[in-house]
Amino acid sequence: MSRIGKQPVAIPAGVTVTANGNQVTVKGKLGELSRTFQSGITATVVDGKVLVARADDTRMQKSCHGLSRTLIKNMIDGVTTGYKKALNIEGTGFKANLQGKKLSLALGFASPKDYPIPEGIKITVDAAGVNLTVEGISKELVGQASARIRSYYPAEPYKGKGIKYLGEVIRRKQGKTVA
Repeated sequence: MSRIGKQPVAIPAGVTVTANGNQVTVKGKLGELSRTFQSGITATVVDGKVLVARADDTRMQKSCHGLSRTLIKNMIDGVTTGYKKALNIEGTGFKANLQGKKLSLALGFASPKDYPIPEGIKITVDAAGVNLTVEGISKELVGQASARIRSYYPAEPYKGKGIKYLGEVIRRKQGKTVA
């Protein structure tokens, strides 16, 4: 039995969890999330807790058991507190600004990089345009949006220019030396 999968997930006050076999819907103060899990993985709500069970002991069922429990926990955390990732842009002339439903990034290229903001994600930019915050109720969507924005110009090790997560440490390299 999966050590993580067999642990029940507590449902906090103000959150409603509906489980129909492998379909789970979570409603909270920030919104609603729904997910369908692999066949054979079932979720049940008992006494204010969500229990995840698997049909058999095949390798695939075992690997999805703990994952399903963690995804349900992330859904509950998302509708209660939400998720947030902070990004920092470093470099001369590098900045970001919001233009309606898209984020425009000036990163030293001939034209700015435009990122269309997906549904369910809120991006805020500070006045200087160098600090971004990506917020949402889906942990998966917040991480995916942050990684996509960072992929336009990841921080490089020589001068440290680029987009990095707040708190990320970039190991600096010395560069060329002339004899």
